Order: sequence, then C-alpha cells, then structure tokens
Amino acid sequence: MSTDRIPVMIPWLGEEEAKAASDAVLSGWVAQGPRVAAFERAFAERVGAEHGIAVSSCTTGLHLSLVALGIGPGDEVVVPSLSFIATANAVRYVGAEPVFADVDPATGNLTTATVDAVRTPRTKAVLAVHQGGVPADVHALRAACAEWDLALVEDAACAIGSTVGGKPVGHGALIAAWSFHPRKVVTTGEGGMITTDDAEWAARLRRLREHGMNASAAERHASNKPVLESYLEVGFNYRMTDVQAAIGLVQLGKLDTMIARRRELAARYDELLADIPGLTPVTDPAHGQSNFQSYWVLLAEDFPVGRDDLLAALADAGVSARRGIMASHLEPAYADHPSAPLPVTERISRDSLILPLFHTMTEAQQDRVVAALREQAHG
Repeated sequence: MSTDRIPVMIPWLGEEEAKAASDAVLSGWVAQGPRVAAFERAFAERVGAEHGIAVSSCTTGLHLSLVALGIGPGDEVVVPSLSFIATANAVRYVGAEPVFADVDPATGNLTTATVDAVRTPRTKAVLAVHQGGVPADVHALRAACAEWDLALVEDAACAIGSTVGGKPVGHGALIAAWSFHPRKVVTTGEGGMITTDDAEWAARLRRLREHGMNASAAERHASNKPVLESYLEVGFNYRMTDVQAAIGLVQLGKLDTMIARRRELAARYDELLADIPGLTPVTDPAHGQSNFQSYWVLLAEDFPVGRDDLLAALADAGVSARRGIMASHLEPAYADHPSAPLPVTERISRDSLILPLFHTMTEAQQDRVVAALREQAHG
C-alpha cells in the first residue's frame, strides 16, 4: 500500500486566508458584521444576482428559501433523489413533502420531462440541483415552471463558477442556495449563501437568519442611539461570522484560477481515461460548462469489478476516491417515503465514483489515479 495517499479533495487555503481571518479576529468584530456584508456584495456580483444573504450552510439556505416561498404542510416539492440528503431534508424542515424525480443520465440533473412525470396538483415548487457543479438546464426548467406556476429553487451548493448559456449559474435565478463546505471550490470552512433578485425577499431572509429581528446586531452597533429591536416573526440562528466571510473574500478572488485549473485537470483525465473500456466520465452539457467540483465516472455494468470493490482497490493503491452521488430515497431516513421508479438515479448512484481532483493536484498524482483504474479495468 502506498503511504503517499492522494486525497479526493484539498481546499486551496494559504497565508492570505490565514491573514484575513487573523485580521478579522484582531478587529474585535468576529460575529456577523462588515466582512459578511462585503462578502455578500462580492458574491452576488460574481453570480449575477442583485442580493446575497450569507448563512451558516447551504442546508440552512435551502430551508430559508422554502420559508420565503411560503412552502409548508400539504405542499409538495419536486427534488432529485440523486443529491446529498440535505436537498430533500430541507423540504421536510418546512413540513412539506419531497417528491423524488429521476435525472438525466449524462448530467445527473432534473429535466423538464422528469419533473413533469411526478408533479401533482399539490406541487408548489421544484428544487433543482446543479449536481457536482454540472449545470442543470435552468432555462428550460424556468420556462416549464413558469408554465406550471411553480417556483424554481436552485440548489447551487457545488456550482460556483459553473455557467449556463455563457452566464454564471445563479444569474436570473428566482432564488439559489450555495455551499462553502471544504469539499466545495470556494470554502469558508462551513457556511452558505442565498442569492436572489427580489429585494423584499432579501430583507426578510436577513431577518429570518437572525431570529426574525428587525435590526441586526451590526446595525444596532453602528447606531449612536439605543436601538430597541423587535422580533417580527419566528426566525432562526443561521448567521455567518466575519471570520468566515474574511476567508470567503480571499477565496472568491482565487475563483477564476481554481476553475481554470480544475477544467484543465478534468480535460487531462478525459484524455488519460479515453482508452480504458467501461468508464464514462462526466462532461460539460451542451447548455453550459462545469466547474468540475466533482469529477465522476460511471462504470459499465460489465466492468470487471463492482464500484465498491473498485473503491477498495483504489484505496489499497493510495487513492482516496468516493462513491458517486447518493440516492436519498434509498437511505434509511426515507425508507417509508413513497417514490416513483428511479432507474437512472439508482444506476448512477450504484455504479459511479468520484475521482481525486483539487487545485494543487500534480500530473504525477493524476497518472497514479489513472494507473490504478487501468489495472482494475484490465484485471
């Protein structure tokens, strides 16, 4: 077994982020404050949205998005089962029912056809995921949702830097939620963002993340007079800290470099894997470009070893790969939850794996990953 293990992902963090975090700590303002506000503005501008609302995670961002839309008990929200379980869980947080739809086999994303197959008169919204950074065809989904009178929420957890029709994912979105988990391209350790073009929603979302207060802590601190805040509705504690936002601002400045490098590595994987039978790599869809937050391959059903055995063999070779995207409807948390047949979802979830890809990955490391795959493919 190799002692020089290749991780599946390494965040690109360095001295600049450390200094930004230190400066935030030394400033004396470490809670949600001026750096959060600056990060919100910079992030919204980057994705082409009018407003950014920083939150504690993408999961809490999805929750607040559904609250803002008025989704609740008795409502249904169409979601992909092929997603991290937080996508479906957020629907349950508001008392609504997630309805699992199948996905496109090439992108792993919802399509108008898969949504149409499961929507009912109780459907109030569609929660579309840009899976692994591969952009969903949101232009088609937006048009269909407008025709069906449904809200379209975008789970853009993995998609910062991806594009649709030459525009950033998030541009023109009704409402979108983003993640800054360490597995994502831009990280703040933990944290998330909501983006929208609706000023009234943005104002309410800012209140909801801070217990429903009509005046934030930063606003009260900045006032020369006592501010007696009111709590306008039941809210939540979903705030981001200024320390996280300081790191996020540095990370956002590196985004173009990170995307270029990830796409370069993905293209090299494509070349190196082209002659290995039984592997189908994820690729850009016709309607956009991926940031390759994840680079996954789908195994042919007659591949010499199963996905789990392949993961074990790669681990023995010092390569930390991961199973592909989970199928939420197969998890114990949803064991009693009804769903339509989801053959594409189950096939992708069962037979795919995510290969190492990170900004500082070397060609030698990539060659090792491919060599380990090649050995298993040829027995």
